Amino acid sequence: MIQWVELIVFGVLFLVVTVLGFVASRWQRGGGLDHLDEWGLGGRKFGAWITWFLVGGDLYTAYTFVAVPALMFGAGALGFYALPYTVVLYPIVFLPVLRLWSVSRVHGYVTPADFVRGRYGSSLLAFLVAVTGIVATMPYIALQLVGLEAVLRTMGLNGTGIAGHLPLLVAFVILAVYTYQSGLRAPALIAFVKDILIYLVILVAVIYLPARFGGWSAIFGAAEQKLAQPNPATGNPQGSILLTANNQLQYITLALGSALALFLYPHSLTGVLASRGRDVIKRNMVALPAYSFLLGLLALLGFVAIAAGSKPITNNATGRPDTNTIIPVLFDGQFPDWFAGVAYAAIGIGALVPAAIMSIAAANLWTRNIYKEYFHRSATPKQEARQAKLASLVVKFGAVAFVLFVDPQFSIDLQLIGGVIILQTLPAVAIALYTRWLHRWALVAGWVVGMGYGLYLLYLIPNPAAGKAHFGGSALTLDKLTVFGWHPFAGSTVQIYVGFVALVVNLVVAVVVSVALHAAKVAPGPDATDGLDYHADEDSERLKPVADTAIQ
Repeated sequence: MIQWVELIVFGVLFLVVTVLGFVASRWQRGGGLDHLDEWGLGGRKFGAWITWFLVGGDLYTAYTFVAVPALMFGAGALGFYALPYTVVLYPIVFLPVLRLWSVSRVHGYVTPADFVRGRYGSSLLAFLVAVTGIVATMPYIALQLVGLEAVLRTMGLNGTGIAGHLPLLVAFVILAVYTYQSGLRAPALIAFVKDILIYLVILVAVIYLPARFGGWSAIFGAAEQKLAQPNPATGNPQGSILLTANNQLQYITLALGSALALFLYPHSLTGVLASRGRDVIKRNMVALPAYSFLLGLLALLGFVAIAAGSKPITNNATGRPDTNTIIPVLFDGQFPDWFAGVAYAAIGIGALVPAAIMSIAAANLWTRNIYKEYFHRSATPKQEARQAKLASLVVKFGAVAFVLFVDPQFSIDLQLIGGVIILQTLPAVAIALYTRWLHRWALVAGWVVGMGYGLYLLYLIPNPAAGKAHFGGSALTLDKLTVFGWHPFAGSTVQIYVGFVALVVNLVVAVVVSVALHAAKVAPGPDATDGLDYHADEDSERLKPVADTAIQ
């Protein structure tokens, strides 16, 4: 049954952000949008507040707000991995992103693959980084749709077949149009509304709901009792409010691996490169952990949903319960319809902001590192901008098609695979900010081996609860680790994050091959960057003017 009050409130707020999306084309406009500096990076002049909302809106997505508490609801303490990973993230990336901003402003780089192309003089390595970024981003965009669909389903828009996805399609047509017109300025402006709504809803929820259900002691007691019950498919407990001996290593490596991966995603770096200067980035790296506090409060709502007796809504398209609906269902049952509508709008708008940034980042990669490199080397800035706008449409509707024709639960599995994939660019992007000792051909070899081994290990992972024999998640038991047929941890049931294992293999191969190539005196390739490039700030004469057409 359609919840009309909730739907009307949701629709009104959605209309507001749609208007903002179109207005954004004239907001802080430095010049025409026929240049990637303007369309894809917002003129490279966002200050501290805009950058904080933009990067925060980009990193803390609708799927995060839906999936983290859903994981707490279904598995317990393991879901808290998202909290330490977003805490250790900012100290890890603080200095590397400053260096990347500086060298990118000096040379006019728009994407991380641009930097790799200049650093190593290798179009192949840049191509691998670009393709990796696009492939890893696609399921991430699709997962924003999963979060948005969970809200629409809770409001009663839970049809079968293609018709059941029609509201989602309408929402993303609107998103596609204003992103095409306004570029990065659209999600930057909308992020203000999204964050205000999110903070309002979560702060009300974490104050009101615990008091309603007898306090946190009663809530944790209910969660402990429910998670101890056996899973019908496996016979094992569903989860635990504390980590077990088998998942502690998984928790650690998943948190660390996720922290290393997040700022390798092209959409994360797009927000950084759009900043005005290094001081803006420094202030943001200090302030962004405030979102982690919010995330911790939000995760606990998964336990609140257990205490409330909330049940996920059955997806009429698949006939199976959709655990992503658990928080929308909690809000629907515990708040007045008008406030639930506000909460749904916060989650829905929270899907649009990162989806827009992700599609822009993927479009920039396609345009600069594939289209221009291999199809049209003499492309003008205007042609580049047009190509990026068209590519952003293709990426968005590719993600919609992904949700329409692929089981959403499988797309969740692919998001975990996305982390494994993007981690393989760490040596070529992050380490290269400090040293070129790793040879460019060794980086290619490391990427090939790490990617291949990571995907092989992911193939070995079953998910009995979902009936999957392969690609059932990202947690691998150590007994399945093999080295040329040797099982060093035979019989072990301890789990580890596959992305961490694949990255270690990648690095080992890159180091060994680099030693061999240096010994053989194989030329390392030209480096277009200079040591001083990595320290230039906004007042430096070394910076390339924004939207400069003289150097491409």
